[in-house]
Amino acid sequence: MAKEYKKEIAAIEKLTPEQYQVTQNSGTEPPFRNEFWDHRESGLYVDIVSGEPLFTSFDKFDSHCGWPSFTRPIVPENVEEFRDGTHGMSRTEVRSKFGDSHLGHVFDDGPGPTGLRYCINSASLKFIAQSEMAAEGYEQYLNLFTDTGLQDASKAVDGLKKSVFAGGCFWGMQELFRMLPGVVETRVGYSGGALEGPVYNDVKTGTTGHAESVEITYDPTKTSYQDLLKVFFQIHDPTTLNRQGNDIGSQYRSVIFVTDQEEADTAVSVINTLQNAEILPGSIVTEIVRARSFFEAEPEHQNYLQRYPNGYTCHFVRHDWGRAIDEALG
Repeated sequence: MAKEYKKEIAAIEKLTPEQYQVTQNSGTEPPFRNEFWDHRESGLYVDIVSGEPLFTSFDKFDSHCGWPSFTRPIVPENVEEFRDGTHGMSRTEVRSKFGDSHLGHVFDDGPGPTGLRYCINSASLKFIAQSEMAAEGYEQYLNLFTDTGLQDASKAVDGLKKSVFAGGCFWGMQELFRMLPGVVETRVGYSGGALEGPVYNDVKTGTTGHAESVEITYDPTKTSYQDLLKVFFQIHDPTTLNRQGNDIGSQYRSVIFVTDQEEADTAVSVINTLQNAEILPGSIVTEIVRARSFFEAEPEHQNYLQRYPNGYTCHFVRHDWGRAIDEALG
């Protein structure tokens, strides 16, 4: 039976004075002095009154504003928007659909892929830890936290880790990542779509949702995830939407497939830093999405440029970008 969400008088009566002021009177709690502004546990944030799902820890990021910030709602229909002209400002208020709780405001200064920042009051939220989601009736959302398809790549296997990136034709991406210190193995494939067992002829249509991707196995004692991101952002152009060079289509989009909250936070931080430093020729359109299944590509696509050194590629190291990226990120 589907969980029912509604505004309950009994739930409102249990609110603290601050929770009541925020949710029922559209108040605002103090920044940096609230429950979830720096909260990092994996799980679900729901409405304090109705219990309806609002946001996940996976979409939470540190915006340095002092309130919990998210890039998107888990169920967009549950977060309604209203024009707010109070306090001499023009803002967009967000409220929960079923609880009708004031949550906060949404701004257009957030990181990719949405470019949005949902600035939410902790007092409007209840946190459901991942380990408690099934018992609390939110089991349908557990797949967002466990379905990585990367054989739990966030955990080291024999001391090694795996990461997946997409940034145009996978031939060139693989060749440049392959040569990095600390990289043990690379393979190309397809990721990000819903089609099970895709092959090249499926993906090239641009209709599967999959992107040509490269999986990198690396030794974290010799290189870091941030080091991989530094290279990622200088060997392709992350400012061109659904395109790299002459290759056009969603299968050539720029994507960072993250496996855990730490990788997500690192990716968001790197993108924000590079965007603010104005190193690249435009706004970064790179998506940050939860890693799911990685489908290995056909043998003829593996290590293509090793077998055909003069073969096609639109990837190259932009040394001027690299120097600026190193300076910005340290």
